[in-house]
Order: sequence, then C-alpha cells, then structure tokens
Amino acid sequence: MKLTNKIGVIVDGFRLPVREGLQKAKSVGADGVQIFAVHGEMDPDHLSVSSRQELKKYIDSLGLEVTALCGDIGHGFQDRSENDRKIEKSKRILDLAVELGTNVVTTHIGVIPEDENDPVYEAMQAACAELSAYASSLGAHFAVETGPETAATLKRFLDSLGTRGVAVNFDPANLVMVTGDDPVEGVKLLRDYIVHTHVKDGIRYKPIDPREVYGSLGYESKDQSLAKRIEAGEFFREVPLGQGVVDFEAYFAALREIGYTGYLTIERETGQNPEHDISGAVQFIRQYK
Repeated sequence: MKLTNKIGVIVDGFRLPVREGLQKAKSVGADGVQIFAVHGEMDPDHLSVSSRQELKKYIDSLGLEVTALCGDIGHGFQDRSENDRKIEKSKRILDLAVELGTNVVTTHIGVIPEDENDPVYEAMQAACAELSAYASSLGAHFAVETGPETAATLKRFLDSLGTRGVAVNFDPANLVMVTGDDPVEGVKLLRDYIVHTHVKDGIRYKPIDPREVYGSLGYESKDQSLAKRIEAGEFFREVPLGQGVVDFEAYFAALREIGYTGYLTIERETGQNPEHDISGAVQFIRQYK
C-alpha cells in the first residue's frame, strides 16, 4: 500500500504561539496545518482584514497549506438557548477558514443522544441543519469529529440532515479510546461524509460513558472522582503513533478503499515532548508512502 495523502499537523499541539507553531510544522516536514480558531490570537472576532491577509501570506511563504480550522465551542450545540450565539461564531470561523484557503472547520457538536425524540437531539439537529446550509452555500463543511458516539449513531444523525455541509472529521483514536468502536468499520460506514482525518493513537483500559469524557447537557456524574481518574489515564490514554491499538495499516487501507484523498492530520494532545512526538508521527506516516 502506498499513500499519496498529504501530511498535516495541528499547530496547537506544539503549545507555542501560532507563528512559532507554523515554523515547527514546517521543520518537522508537514505539508499543511490545522489551527484552533475559537479564541486567542486566531479568534475571527479579533482578526482584521489585513491581519488575515498577512497570516495567509506567511503560511504561503512557508510552503504550507491550511488543512482545516478547529472550531470546537464548549459542549457543542446541545443547549438550544446557547445555539444562536454558537452558530454565529461557527459561521465566522468558517468564513475565516475560506479566507485562509480551506473549506473545512472541524468541530464537536456534543454527544448525540440515542433517542431521536430527546429535546437535546432536536436542538443539535436544528443547529446542524443551519450550519450545514451555510457551509454548503460556501462549498465548505463543518466536520464533526468522531468519538463521542459510535460511527453508526453519527451516521444516522448526519443522514437526518439531508446535506453534506455538516460532514465528518474522522479520528480513529477517539473511537478506540472512548466508544470502543472499530475505526476501519467506521471509515466504511461514514465513507460518504469524511472530508478530513486525524492521525492519532490511543489505548482503552476500561469502558467509560462518553458523557463523562465530553460532557452533556443535563448529565451529572454520580462519581465526583471520575474527572480526575479520566485525566490520570485510568480509562484510556492517548499515546504516540504506533504505541497504541489503532491498526494504522488497516485504517489507511480503509481510507484508500473509500477514495479519500485529503489530509492525514497529526493530533498530539498529551505528552511531555510534543515536537518529538509530532516529528515521529510524520516519519511514521511516511513509512506508508
């Protein structure tokens, strides 16, 4: 198997200011970058027209592309009373993404309830329908990151929207760590929706309710110690590529089978030496090229 996909990295993984992170991304051999754009220096509310143009020129000067922006806002769109604000913010992030040369904003929409008559489900559905229409008008996508629910539940939700303006950012490690879902089968199931992918590895030690990990409107943990136990890695742990249980040969083969030609974007959220781990991840992917 020979991969032809370009390699991206999430700039924020270096834990540096954006421009320094961009330089690091270039130095480790990435082709593109994903950037968090909800608050801080990349907040679209704080970026003037000239600042956006300057940033785009700087990224271009490094020979990099923007693979996607990250637009995670709180617990997603579960709270109808908050959704107008969050939807408008999401639209502004997508506008910024298009200006920077990408048509993808990745996001978490919240844990999708199994019951389609749940008011939370209905609130999420209404918000995503509006976001999908807006994204489609720009030829773009809000890409829901896999993990908070199984691939089958996510597909049922996306099918209910009727358009692909809200699509999928496929993260195999999230499925392995949180839901115990099979990433390869998930790729095949969500094949019509995948517009961006993460390359991340992890290990699951014990089952855990996804609501404990991602939070959910109206849900309160009965065990107040769980948050600390989750943070300590008792239930799952993100690890450098190749050290977890994601079968990357099978994962990459599945992506190739469905005709996915987009970016493989490295995400490293933990660890003491992110630059070392991200650089190693670039080399790990190159084994398949």
